[in-house]
Amino acid sequence: MKKLLLVIALVSVSLVNGQAFEGKGDQKFQVGANIQDEATGINVSFDYGLGDNISIGISSAYALGIDDRLDADFGDRFDLKARFNANLGNVLNIDENFDVYPGLSLSLKNFGGHVGARYFFSDGFGIFTETTFPLAKYSNDKTDIGYYIHNQFAVNIGATFNL
Repeated sequence: MKKLLLVIALVSVSLVNGQAFEGKGDQKFQVGANIQDEATGINVSFDYGLGDNISIGISSAYALGIDDRLDADFGDRFDLKARFNANLGNVLNIDENFDVYPGLSLSLKNFGGHVGARYFFSDGFGIFTETTFPLAKYSNDKTDIGYYIHNQFAVNIGATFNL
C-alpha cells in the first residue's frame, strides 16, 4: 500500500506543470550559490515581468568564502545590481516550463551582462542557473580588492520560486 501511494504521489507531482515566464506581472524570486574564481557566496534575485518577454529586477550577491590573500570588508563582499532580462522561453518554444533569459545589469561594481535558464517542476518551484560577466569595470586598479570580487565571470545556481 505504501508503494502504491508513493507511485501515485510521484506521478501526480510529475503531471503538475508550472510556466517559466508568464509575462506582464510575473514575479520570480531566486536564491542560490554564487561561484567565482576568488570567492564563493550566496546570490538572491527578484524579477518582475513588464511585458510578454521583458522583465526587470534586482540581484544581490554576498561573498562568504574568499581567497586567503584577499582582505575583504563588507563593501568588497557585497554587490547589488539592477537588471533587465529578455525572457525567450516562449519565443524558443522548447517547453512551457523552461525559460532562457539573456540580460544586462548595472551594479555597484560594473556594467555587465548575464545569461540564465530556469526550469519549473511545478507552479511554484524550479531550478535556475545563470552566468554573469562584466562588460565594463568601474576600475582596473588591481590593488583594489573589488577588482577580484564580483568583477569577473561568475556562475549562480539554485532554486527559483513563482510569487
